[in-house]
Amino acid sequence: MKPRPSAVLAVFFLLCLPAARLAAAPALLHASARPGLDLNGPWHVIVDPYETGYYDYRREPFDAAAKPTGGYFLDRQPADKSELLEYDFDRSPVLNVPGDWNSQDERLFYYEGSVWYRRRFDYRPAAADHRLFLYFGAANYQADVYLNGKKLGRHIGGFTPFEFEVTGLVTAAGNSLVVRVDNSRHADAVPTVNTDWWNYGGLTRDVRLVETPATFVRDYHVQLKPGAPGRIEASVQLDGAQRRQHVTLAIAGAQLTAEADTDDTGAARFDVAAPALELWSPEKPRLYEVSLTTPADRITDRIGFRTIDVRGTDIRLNGRPVFLRGICLHEENPLQGRRAYSEADARLLLGWAKELNCNFVRLAHYPHNEHMARVADELGLMLWEEIPVYWTIQWENPATLQNAQAQLTDLITRDRNRASVIVWSVANETPVSEPRTRFLKALIDTARTLDGTRLVSAAMEVHGDPADANRRVVDDPLGAFTDLLSFNQYIGWYDGLPDKLPQITWSLGYNKPVMISEFGADAKQGLHGDRLTRFSEEYQADLYRQTLAMLGKIPQWRGATPWILCDFRSPRRPLPGIQDGWNRKGLISSGGVKKEAFSVLRDFYGQQAAAGK
Repeated sequence: MKPRPSAVLAVFFLLCLPAARLAAAPALLHASARPGLDLNGPWHVIVDPYETGYYDYRREPFDAAAKPTGGYFLDRQPADKSELLEYDFDRSPVLNVPGDWNSQDERLFYYEGSVWYRRRFDYRPAAADHRLFLYFGAANYQADVYLNGKKLGRHIGGFTPFEFEVTGLVTAAGNSLVVRVDNSRHADAVPTVNTDWWNYGGLTRDVRLVETPATFVRDYHVQLKPGAPGRIEASVQLDGAQRRQHVTLAIAGAQLTAEADTDDTGAARFDVAAPALELWSPEKPRLYEVSLTTPADRITDRIGFRTIDVRGTDIRLNGRPVFLRGICLHEENPLQGRRAYSEADARLLLGWAKELNCNFVRLAHYPHNEHMARVADELGLMLWEEIPVYWTIQWENPATLQNAQAQLTDLITRDRNRASVIVWSVANETPVSEPRTRFLKALIDTARTLDGTRLVSAAMEVHGDPADANRRVVDDPLGAFTDLLSFNQYIGWYDGLPDKLPQITWSLGYNKPVMISEFGADAKQGLHGDRLTRFSEEYQADLYRQTLAMLGKIPQWRGATPWILCDFRSPRRPLPGIQDGWNRKGLISSGGVKKEAFSVLRDFYGQQAAAGK
């Protein structure tokens, strides 16, 4: 049995192979639309801070042996009353999947290390020649996966999907699926050891056993043809031995059907007229039922069609200038203080964004679960999606670059059929240096190779002008390669008080649309004072008013995503009685109560919307 190529190997090939082969092995798309078995629910777990279940006492991995005799992944019971075994999944506690372990067991609240998950299941495929895959929406951060004592492989990266083919390995009854998840932080990882969010560990997204025909549609990309909005182009990639097949593309509601034959690699392309398509927009988020059918397989998805581009200093949606009325959010349900993972979580968070009069959301600082983009498609919210190249990464480490490129590749492959996604972001608040700019330029090139139809950017930083205390400068060399001049600024919070905002002037190094990717201030909901009282609702609201007025003086300002929709957990925020382990820059509290600044931003965005922006 061969597992799907790991993220790191996929990026090795991505670096070494010509552009035509970049997407040669995409992740299994739209796994929830396939038949199979839902493996969500209670899993037995063993917490393993010393990694006793993975290494022997000489620190040799049990799974490196040809015939392992130890290791929790064997999931054994004593053969008789005399056999010594020092673990027992059957009598171990349970955690719910999907979910993080931090919020489910107070003893694991700060835990960073290994936890072993075990789930038993029975399954019979619908046909003898069908194939089976174990699909994981995400596991944070490193996952070693075993089925019936056999190691399937390892995945590195906490926010993107992965799978292993298990055809021929699943029995009708009594299968043992064991996953070792390790959320330890490492200096060479992506993200690195230093972040400003909670390091939620575990099987944080859906787990499924997916069944497919022997040859099936693995990857597809359906979109408006660039430069020809009256036409649709599509690509399809089959996986299996019978690579030459007839494929039918149908778009219900558009009276569109087209046919093509795959080549020897299993690939086919479509280029068809679609003059009557209704374009997707925030005002009318039209989605079409798109199906791809072969003699043995059929997959259906809901896809919207729109264009996004930059002309001069304007961002254009469907050829018309648009102002991005945005907000940032973390993948966290503040009401329950846990990692968000469900469609209900997505509707809660994005529903609040709609209430704020947003048409745009920045999903910070890593790929969020797939429900977010699908619900955004329905609600008419444009999205900025991002990978966790955050603060200070090991810029000159080739393995770190490969890891970042793998996560970007996984994200783009998963979400490039989502009309809501308009920006791929490659980084946040990274210090300027030549190695860093080369690193990020490589990521930008990767994004454009995989998907040349969306904008590419990064959240850059601002610096002062030594000759003028009121002048702020944005001249990051990365701005030469991005479509947007996006930057974070915290004038009035980390940089003086809000009263300095009216005096601020800007020196912008690029004639591009300006996107303010972050601004904001902490406020403890219910704490009141005058507008100069730190952490009060009044201080936060005043900063919002003055920041919005200041930004309005920038001629090329085309949008903002203030930091942040909801308060979120962060170990970096210990101030007793105020933060208590929460970043309080949210417009909504950890209890779901809207702060004064929520109405300030909602009213401003309402005025922008009424003015046609």
